[in-house]
Amino acid sequence: MKLTFIAAALFAGSLLSLNNSHAAEVLRISPQLEQQVISWRRDLHQHPELSNREFRTAKVVEDHLRKLGLEVQTGIAHTGVVAILDSGKPGPLLALRADMDALPVTELTDLPFRSTAKGEYRGKEVGVMHACGHDLHVAMLMGAAEYLVQQKAQLTGKVMFIFQPAEEGAPAGEEGGAALMLKQGLFAKHKPEAIFGIHVWSAANTGVVQYRKGPLMASSDRFEIRVKGKQTHGSAPWGGVDPIVAAAQIINNVQTIVSRQINITRAPAVLSFGIVEGGVRNNIIPDEVYLEGTIRNFDLGIRQQIFGLLKQAAEASAAATGATAEVKIEEGYPVTLNDPELTSRSLPILQQVAGQDKVQEGQLVTGAEDFSYYALETPGLFVFLGITPEGQDPAKAPANHSPHFYADEKALKTGTEMFINWVLAYPAS
Repeated sequence: MKLTFIAAALFAGSLLSLNNSHAAEVLRISPQLEQQVISWRRDLHQHPELSNREFRTAKVVEDHLRKLGLEVQTGIAHTGVVAILDSGKPGPLLALRADMDALPVTELTDLPFRSTAKGEYRGKEVGVMHACGHDLHVAMLMGAAEYLVQQKAQLTGKVMFIFQPAEEGAPAGEEGGAALMLKQGLFAKHKPEAIFGIHVWSAANTGVVQYRKGPLMASSDRFEIRVKGKQTHGSAPWGGVDPIVAAAQIINNVQTIVSRQINITRAPAVLSFGIVEGGVRNNIIPDEVYLEGTIRNFDLGIRQQIFGLLKQAAEASAAATGATAEVKIEEGYPVTLNDPELTSRSLPILQQVAGQDKVQEGQLVTGAEDFSYYALETPGLFVFLGITPEGQDPAKAPANHSPHFYADEKALKTGTEMFINWVLAYPAS
């Protein structure tokens, strides 16, 4: 796979730098670079790798960045790759982030470059697929790095390119993703003034950009409740303590946390049970019932309030039946927050790149993203980029994480240009 090409061809048709233009003209990539980004994407799509196992992907990225002459750091958070472009002139440090990992999904598309890769997930062999579009994210950021290196004379300050592993979550017993990159000192030496990220989105047509000031994506937390009673025969329930009845009371009572106990005018929340396990025989009341579920929320203060109320409701409901409840809450990704000022100053850039008619204020999304960790450290902007072809109803398109997930590669041009123009327009904005 050819990773570099002639600079003159790369920049044919580009407009003048935003830093030198009073009209803030938008920069466009050449057809040659667009095709190179598509080639990278197809190669990565054929060779997906699971979280913390992105060895080949990281090597492709590393080789490209080193050929560009960048200062490259590898092995951060297991397989992460970070590069710095220094313009040699005073100015801000800006960060651009792409996630690299794929999912344990067997691809069911008919693409000529579809994945047939296998991997190990929870001790089982599974199909592996870029069913969430991270292959597009990596390819777009590789293209932006190529362009910005060649435009170094037009830059001020520095650019940090972050290629992150394990956004989908580290394997059991391991750490990973944005949290581990930060823990290992990603921002210790070079803390960016702002960070930008893109996620492709099947729920919008190709080239549509959806943004939102403040909360965009929810926090995602997992909880376990072990309800403990006393085993007895089903014909004589008075001889023991029934954890199944207690569990039923818990499931019902905790629904009042969202409906009655938190101020939902501040931010929506969701509390859902996904697992209820208990008992082995129809006429035996068991000792224990296991419950597991998820909490989604858009306010960090309310998030902590829900944690306390869940513990209180579970323990009190169990106690009312003579049982006990042990509650364990595993905090996941925090709320993804877009800095309002950064979003406002970046909005004209989005409108120029994508077209004013294609830039929309999006809705809150109850999915979660570990870009949230970066945005708690420094002002961040995270946007969705539509990838469902024009003429198709995005509401009916296979969703992100589907084995039928499909991305229109025309969106790669828009995404690459967003990365580029965020950097070049930032000082002027």
